[in-house]
Formats: sequence, structure tokens, C-alpha cells
Amino acid sequence: MPLTYDQITAITQEKIVPKMVDNIFNSTILLKKLKAKEKPLPGGDKVLQPLNYAKTSASGWYQGAETLDTADSEEITSAEFDWKQLYANISITRRDELRNSGDAAILNFVKSKVLIAEKTIRDKLATGLYNTGSDSKQIQGLRLALSTSNTYGGIAQSSYSWWNAQVDSTTATLTLAAMQSMFGDCGEGTEYPNLLVGDQDMYDRYYNLLTPQQRFGSEDAANGGFKSLLFNAVPFVVDSYAPSGDLYFLNMDYIDLYPHKDENFRMEPFVKPINQNVKLAKIYWMGALAISNLRRFGLLDSITA
Repeated sequence: MPLTYDQITAITQEKIVPKMVDNIFNSTILLKKLKAKEKPLPGGDKVLQPLNYAKTSASGWYQGAETLDTADSEEITSAEFDWKQLYANISITRRDELRNSGDAAILNFVKSKVLIAEKTIRDKLATGLYNTGSDSKQIQGLRLALSTSNTYGGIAQSSYSWWNAQVDSTTATLTLAAMQSMFGDCGEGTEYPNLLVGDQDMYDRYYNLLTPQQRFGSEDAANGGFKSLLFNAVPFVVDSYAPSGDLYFLNMDYIDLYPHKDENFRMEPFVKPINQNVKLAKIYWMGALAISNLRRFGLLDSITA
């Protein structure tokens, strides 16, 4: 007796989709690192990201029994992010079903269709990480956040200097001095960027700045299958989705991916529309990308040489 579509759905949900999710998040080092520390949430009207910086005037030196200021003057304690939704179809026409008769054949065909959905979701997520805000349906990406003049997380950066990232839009030629200056601007005490990301051209520019003796790679990044060089002992990696001309200085301690726990690559069973000879399943994701301390992030965004 051939497999029913309920059985195919169950096999896909249990065996194929988990592998798809692994493949999606192993496709770029940024997705891989975000997945490793993702924080599923149970719901809420918005995703609230507690901030690692808040101002208060109720502080100061005092002496003896002097009256202390108890006013709560913290202006902002959290940023707010709307949930963003993503889906991909898995479709099987009756024609394809007949051409792939037999349990093994139809399961292999379903795997190939899931692979298409995997590539689609991977591209959508990896591209969304760098969203400028021009597409309001996408997650709020790095190109929106790493600014001094945008509204990110519901907070206007022009109104609060502590909510600004470090941005250099004037340097056109990549130099070690420019990189060191940005690295230092993003740091304080023991906190400095722990991941540098650019496209292949940016990586090649950095490679050419180094002597052969300086071209040390990161074992941590290499173990994940990603080539890397080191800058101040920090991995510099290639992300093909990074915008051309941009070099990102990221602190992964302050960036989080928040999927909804009930919509984290949830698969709906195969169904047949009333007006098509096809069976459809859908995979859904809902979540948000949020940064809590923009001062620890930097961007060289005008590099051409």
C-alpha cells in the first residue's frame, strides 16, 4: 500500500525538516552563530529587547544622612521589534506524483522539493540580516541598525547618542589603520568586536594588507567550514550576503535572534487546493533580530579599494 500524504507529512516533519533547518543555519557563519544562541519566545505583541545601556540622573556622591534622589529617570529600558513572518511552499503536482511512483521515489522527490524550500528560506534569512529597512516585512537588519540617524527598535538614533553605532562613511580605501580605529571605537574595557564580516572582495582586500606571517586563521571559524583570517585575534570571515563595500564589526554578545517557539520552522501538512491538481505544504518561521548595545558595533560602509 503506497504511503499516504499524512505519512509523507509525518516523515517530512520528523526526518527532513530538521536537516533542512541545520543546513539553513550552517550556510553562513553569522546565521550559525545566531542559531547557537537563539532565544525562542512564547509570544507577545512585540519582541522586547532589554537594553544594556540606560541613563539615570538619580545617582551621585553623598555624605551621611543626606537625602538621596529616588526618581526613576531612566528614559528607555528596552527596544521594541515587530514580529516578522517568513514562509516557503513545498508543492507536488499530480503529474510529478505519477512520474515518481513508489514510496522511495516519492520520498526522494519530496526531499528535492524541501531542498528548494531550504535554499529559498536560507536566502531570505541571510539577506534579511542585512536589511536596510526598505522592506518593512523583513527582520530589521544590520544595515538599518548600524547607523546614527535611523529609527531602530522604535528608538530614534538622532535623539539618543547612546543608541548610535560607530559608522565611518568617508574612508574609501581599506587600511589597517582604519580598521584599528573602528575596532577601538567599538570597544571599552574588555568589550570589543568578536566577529568581522565582509564579502569576498572585502576579505581579499584585508588579505592583501597582510604579510604571509600575519595570515593566521581562526580554528573556531574553520571548524564550522568557514575560511577566516584574524584581526586583533578576532575572526574576519566572508559572507556572500554582506553588501559590497561594507565591513561589519560585530559583538555577538549583544545581538540575538528571537524565533517564536510555536512558529520556528513549523510545517503545515500537505493539502490539496480545490482548484489545482497539486498538493501543498508550507513551512513557517516568525521572529525578530535584535541588538541591545549598538555602541559596540561598527561599520565601514564606503570601501571601494
